[in-house]
Amino acid sequence: MGGEQAVSKPVVAIVGRPNVGKSTLFNRIAGRRLAIVEKIAGVTRDRLYTEGEWMDRRFLLVDTGGIVMKKDLLQKEVYHQAALAVAEADVILFVVDGRAGVQVMDREVADILRRTGKPVILVVNKVDSFQLELGADFFSLGFGEPVLISAEHALNLGELLDKTIVNLPPAAKEEDPGAVKVAIIGRPNVGKSSLLNAMLGEERVIVSPVPGTTRDAVDTPFQFQEENYILIDTAGIRRKARSSGDAVEYYSMLRAIRAVERSDVTLVVLDAGDFLTEQDKKVAGISHEAGRATVLIVNKWDLVEKNSRTAREYEERLYTEMAFLRYAPSLFISARTRRGLMKILPEIRRVAAEYNRRVPTGLLNQALREAVDTYHPPSRKGRQLRIYYAAQVKTKPPTIHFSVNNPELVHFSYRRFLENKFRERFGFTGTPLRFSFRRRGAREKNQ
Repeated sequence: MGGEQAVSKPVVAIVGRPNVGKSTLFNRIAGRRLAIVEKIAGVTRDRLYTEGEWMDRRFLLVDTGGIVMKKDLLQKEVYHQAALAVAEADVILFVVDGRAGVQVMDREVADILRRTGKPVILVVNKVDSFQLELGADFFSLGFGEPVLISAEHALNLGELLDKTIVNLPPAAKEEDPGAVKVAIIGRPNVGKSSLLNAMLGEERVIVSPVPGTTRDAVDTPFQFQEENYILIDTAGIRRKARSSGDAVEYYSMLRAIRAVERSDVTLVVLDAGDFLTEQDKKVAGISHEAGRATVLIVNKWDLVEKNSRTAREYEERLYTEMAFLRYAPSLFISARTRRGLMKILPEIRRVAAEYNRRVPTGLLNQALREAVDTYHPPSRKGRQLRIYYAAQVKTKPPTIHFSVNNPELVHFSYRRFLENKFRERFGFTGTPLRFSFRRRGAREKNQ
């Protein structure tokens, strides 16, 4: 099986007034608890994003705050966030409360959604009986026959997801499968657009000292040494506190996430003069969690006072603070003076090759035996983990399946040990490694 193509996923937005069960539905579709679920109206204030999948169709699922028509600043912000999620969405799940019936606020939300011209699926949540005779009020919202569900009890979600994927746009195809797609991400004013311009040698995007100038993702194809690349510049990702009242930043965050999803390699741009902020870590985490190859670009290095140890000490601090990205190489550059720029494209090509790397099963199992001989799996609760074999089942990123006697015996520290050993043996520089542990014979039994 090959790796996943780097294409943009369609967006499904969950909207509705507060306290109708949007976050519960989001968690059910996502398959894990990501959103805070409380019985107090208005708990979800920011949009949340995760990947959903149904019948081999993948999509980005967006949870939104409840839409409330109030003059209160917070409620205005929630409204703008939801409105922008709707603007970016391909399909909208409009959730209402089946117990409470149609409320005035539901009709106001319906008016907004009708004006979008986008596919809207009316979802009547909190339904105890699917034999319920729906009142005319639900049909009067103007979205046809609703789907009745209970998100809390995971009832009838299959019908909802069937209807959702039918309304998704056709699956996108890669325009140039041979080109390496590179997303450039970072918080505002770290020099992303300056970096793109310096790499291209011309002014392709607006460069401004004002944070947030770039708001959309911009694709720029180019060729270097007979290799094809597509650079994807994105808006700076701001801290939430600085986003207050500026709904465009939320829209920009989603565009940045989608840009990373479309990429093979992500350049995480950092400001050398500002070391590493919490927002830098969150931005870097987008690439890591998406499973994309990553290169850390420490920009504005020309502005740092340094000696022979400065770069090494900076790098050590970097990987201490972001241990989850120890596999990612770091480059110290200055987009303004063009120092270090010639190292970037070869590094992109190198980590892209590792991202696509496939190790023969024989070599993989030889490395596994050597690792196990070096450090036997520890016992847990009196039971010994046994690893029978390993096989790489995917690239982009490299994904390795281990057949074991009991997956519950795999401790995170032993997983980390195996990853370190495989990296020592095979490299995998710049790319995350994905491991899956399955009980021997489980796959055959499930088929």
